Amino acid sequence: MIHALQSIIEREVDRWVHDGSGPNWWRFPVCVGIADVTDPLFGKLQHAVAPDHALPRDLLPSAASVVVFFLPFQEALARANRIETPYAARSWAEAYVATNALIARICEALREVFASEGHESAVTPATHNFDEQRLVSRWSHKHLGYIAGLGTFGLHHQLITPQGACGRLGSLVTSKPLEPTVRPEAEYCLAKAGQRCAACVDRCTYGALTRDGFDRHRCYAQLLENDRHFADMPLVDVCGKCVADVPCSYGVPKASTAERK
Repeated sequence: MIHALQSIIEREVDRWVHDGSGPNWWRFPVCVGIADVTDPLFGKLQHAVAPDHALPRDLLPSAASVVVFFLPFQEALARANRIETPYAARSWAEAYVATNALIARICEALREVFASEGHESAVTPATHNFDEQRLVSRWSHKHLGYIAGLGTFGLHHQLITPQGACGRLGSLVTSKPLEPTVRPEAEYCLAKAGQRCAACVDRCTYGALTRDGFDRHRCYAQLLENDRHFADMPLVDVCGKCVADVPCSYGVPKASTAERK
């Protein structure tokens, strides 16, 4: 089923590019993971993320599975974002807007496929489903991705997938029972695996990400600063420096890559 879902998603990416909707910001293959809604980890989201984090059956009472997908960004996009200072690269902001729209299109395509098989689906926005005071998500795609076996969390608090951490996540809930993806046993993050790497910390020059932890309010302040900088665009509260051209940007890193970044 994973391969079938990948094909649907990649077809929508191709369609986006060929229809002239915008540049091709993404790489193949996309990553897809599946979680069973009875997975015990769903019961821990309201403690790990937010007390009011939604559960799959809050969105869809008939829910049986959660599908999470990761659209990896092109390497050139990450490199541009690394070089541009002190703001995010304009191309990074443009890719953010485009990917949000593409994720909505992908979720609709998946919903139609499931509907043709007699199953219901529920979709949530790719972003802006969080509490702006507490800065916590009510539907955390990255935590859902972890439950669905897409990867492990890095020191930068982002999900590292087989295609890296540089990209965007989307998800939907469906009543169709699907075989869940097995979660990886190993840590993908070099630092968490005991290797010498803190490239993501070095990338964050705003004091939000340090070796001692993550200050989400400082991070959000920089996101809003970037949004003000790109005032001619739709809401682009983005940064992405911590995943821009670091060892885990484009795949699961090896220890030797930390020395080259």
